[in-house]
Amino acid sequence: MEQNYPIGTPGQPWGVEERQTWLAAQTIKRSYAEQVLGQVEQLKKDYDVVQYGALSYDEQRYPLFAIKNRNWQNDRPTVLVTGGVHGYETSGVQGALRFAANKMTDYLGHFNFVIVPCISPWGYETINRWNPNADDPNRSFYSDNIGPNFKVEESGQLMAFLQEQGFDFIAHFDLHETTDTDNTEFRPALAARDAKTQHSWNIPDGFYGVGDTQRPQPEFQAAIIESVSKVTHIAPADENNQYIGSDAVQHGVINYAKKELGLCGGMTEAIYVTTTEVYPDSPKVDDENCTMAQVAVITGGLDYIINQV
Repeated sequence: MEQNYPIGTPGQPWGVEERQTWLAAQTIKRSYAEQVLGQVEQLKKDYDVVQYGALSYDEQRYPLFAIKNRNWQNDRPTVLVTGGVHGYETSGVQGALRFAANKMTDYLGHFNFVIVPCISPWGYETINRWNPNADDPNRSFYSDNIGPNFKVEESGQLMAFLQEQGFDFIAHFDLHETTDTDNTEFRPALAARDAKTQHSWNIPDGFYGVGDTQRPQPEFQAAIIESVSKVTHIAPADENNQYIGSDAVQHGVINYAKKELGLCGGMTEAIYVTTTEVYPDSPKVDDENCTMAQVAVITGGLDYIINQV
């Protein structure tokens, strides 16, 4: 893949100059203020909206918000919902906001909630997986990225906030998408940036989920798949019984070592963890269907947990 990317020299990892060239090619394609902050503002009438930081690229344009329920109950388990770690994965952002607006009140008798709808607002506006430094926030949830000198601030600011608040999460729903551009843009860019071969894989047509190798919770994952199947189609595994190069461990589910890889889904000690993968490029879906699939993940998972605790 690195041979085909227009930036850099094949076989040589990017330096500062190549990263700056990549950044100069990025453009604003949609509005964080209009599509995200406007909805966050509406939620203030029902919930506590906390600004936990701002991106240094433009602090006025990119404030970072978390949404919490009022009347916090310390004797109830707490659930974390994150979206927009990869800014180009639209339904993760919109699904987190839709759950907060339409469904969260249904579960306040059982849980406290922290919802972080858009971790990477610059990525959201430019429809990018990376941040302006060509770093991937979803490979940067490591303990050494917490503190005043963030290497990747999208991840670091969120981890610092959660650590400061001392939340003890029972569940974490991290909302993502797998898109055709993973093969056409982002993996070729990764191959060029790191000077490492990246193999194309078949993009699954439909939803699949990613559990954690260290805490797989197969019954929890199965409940999510069942819930989502009522809204949209579940992707079949490929001819090798894999999704994106990883073995299917059950219908519609693969597992990743989330902590080891620095993934958002690995940053807490929650018992129940899932990463969603919606496929917005399928001819069988539209934007609304993708958003509702994300909501179905959360409600299906919460309904399962309620029956366990």
